[in-house]
Amino acid sequence: MIRSILIANRGEIACRIVRSCQRLGIHTVAVYSEADVGAKHVQLADTAVFIGPSSATDSYLNQHAILDAARQTAVDAIHPGYGFLAENAGFARACAGAGFIFIGPNAEAIEQMGNKRAAKALVAQAGVPVVPGYGGADQSDGRFQTEAVKIGLPLLVKAAAGGGGKGMRTVLALAELPEALAAARREALAAFGSAELLLEKLVLQPRHVEIQVFGDRHGSVIHLGERDCSIQRRHQKVIEESPSPALTPELRARMGETAVAAARAVNYDNAGTVEFLLDADGNFYFLEMNTRLQVEHPVTEMVTGLDLVAWQIAVAAGAPLPLIQDQVLLSGHAIEARLYAENPANDFLPVAGPALLWRAPAGDGVRVDDGLQTGDDVSVHYDPMLAKIIAHGPDRKTAVQRLTRALETAVLLGFTHNLAYLQAIVQQPDFVAGNYSTHFLGEKLTDWQPAATNIALGLIGAALAQFYSWPQHPQNSGYWRNNPNGPIRSQFAVRPDRFLNGRQLGEGASENLSGLETVLLEPKRFHANQFDITIGEAQFVVTCAPQIGPEWTVVVNGRSHHLLIVPHQDEFWVQADSSAICATALPRLPRKTAVSATAGSLRAPMPGSVLAVLVQAGQSVAEGEPLLKLEAMKMEHTIRAPAAGQVAEIFYAPGDAVPADAQLLRLDFGN
Repeated sequence: MIRSILIANRGEIACRIVRSCQRLGIHTVAVYSEADVGAKHVQLADTAVFIGPSSATDSYLNQHAILDAARQTAVDAIHPGYGFLAENAGFARACAGAGFIFIGPNAEAIEQMGNKRAAKALVAQAGVPVVPGYGGADQSDGRFQTEAVKIGLPLLVKAAAGGGGKGMRTVLALAELPEALAAARREALAAFGSAELLLEKLVLQPRHVEIQVFGDRHGSVIHLGERDCSIQRRHQKVIEESPSPALTPELRARMGETAVAAARAVNYDNAGTVEFLLDADGNFYFLEMNTRLQVEHPVTEMVTGLDLVAWQIAVAAGAPLPLIQDQVLLSGHAIEARLYAENPANDFLPVAGPALLWRAPAGDGVRVDDGLQTGDDVSVHYDPMLAKIIAHGPDRKTAVQRLTRALETAVLLGFTHNLAYLQAIVQQPDFVAGNYSTHFLGEKLTDWQPAATNIALGLIGAALAQFYSWPQHPQNSGYWRNNPNGPIRSQFAVRPDRFLNGRQLGEGASENLSGLETVLLEPKRFHANQFDITIGEAQFVVTCAPQIGPEWTVVVNGRSHHLLIVPHQDEFWVQADSSAICATALPRLPRKTAVSATAGSLRAPMPGSVLAVLVQAGQSVAEGEPLLKLEAMKMEHTIRAPAAGQVAEIFYAPGDAVPADAQLLRLDFGN
């Protein structure tokens, strides 16, 4: 029997495993880095052990530190979660060698399925259909060029040793292949420790459908239905659902049997996922097998009523599977949305910052898996996924409605995120109809910007919060003066880069507001908490009493509004009518402004580290030419020349950490 488990992971993953362990009466041990000292998973676990610096390489990927923590706490087993060391065969062996049960499949299965090239060859022998491609030992650019001509365009370059969209590039013209290979090798080496690549035929307009499989150590393997993960950006899943709107019962049975055959080919035990591409004609092709529990497993749990983490623990302890295939029943429909710390309006750049207020949604059929809490600092060191919002209903229509409501009622203030983007996805008619492919986001939400929000209401909330925060107000209220003060003038900057979800101000903005706004606030009667507020050309009569905490009730021109207002330094984050702004209070007296950056400089769009510098000082560059590669939150970003010019200075080298807005290099553009 397993009585204690060390969870070798963090965030929502670790929190999810703790919850199952608590239900089973199992003692849990968390591990944490410097960045996670006050993290939610540390607080939920029974015991927590510090394992190193903030960098994942020095902490959550440090096998020696994790095994030492397991020895210190004398646990029975180690659960790797999903990500980090979950698909590391060496770590699975190290756990067994140190006397700990590894809660996952056997190391041989991890090894065999861990390399996509070898896995494709292996499952093909078992009769599993695979996408045409190349994954030979010759990894030279010349060989890839030759094979690309044989396979034909379009093509997909993929990392052989991992998944999750890392080391993956689309190639639409042969001239694009060298840069795609170089970028994929860099990213694959950084993410998986191997630069080995695959080249595959790109299936047009496919759906990404995966099958949840489970095996035990007694030879049984079954599947628990499918998940449709086609709503993706940059090959990273955003929305997942079960069952897939595209599958018939017959196709589900056929894909399930094929997935089980793939698992049997490696004597698979524990939880795993076999991923397929499904074309419009019902043909499906093996992509890869993830030898771990998936991020999106909650939708399978919702439609089956099973606890897959509990199954993992039982199977790792030697128990047989609790069900046979005919006993697996699917009930209703479930959809999951991933909440990311990223800016969808700015090329999905990762974002870091303080979680000033996090309120998870609730309601019938709604489940939230998170590792986030109010007061946390979202770090650049880890994956930007913060939480998963899942909705279940008796049918797909109900699940969509419940998820839509859950996304509208979720509150996260303090930094940019993708909540409004998720709302836009689930409101798309083709998504509601279940009609989509892996190209859905690129086709339907290209150049997406958040819808116009009620900026005036947000500014009113910010002005009132600022007014009630002034310390002199209680002493000055209520007495008569022959020459009373004039209206109190509040001035705020609502800058695009600080607007929640990156919204750009412009046409269609409420009250035609500009980036810098002056709000005139005139108290009419202090005892009645009534105000005249002027914003631009608009006049508002507002009633509001001072509030304690973020909850505010404001009556504007006779209509009551519920606001959430959180001050932070000179900022006021205001959630109003399901939308939010960040208003920065400007000083009453002008401040000395800093000297602007040198013309022609290029700056870091987010904090991160330099992966590669692609140019040299003195080099001439063309408009759009790649200059430098940055990595943040496991994503790679290319800094390109805004115009033709010459590289004057380079301020960072590969491996250097850079803060947000740091000047990376300087270009001279000439006359």
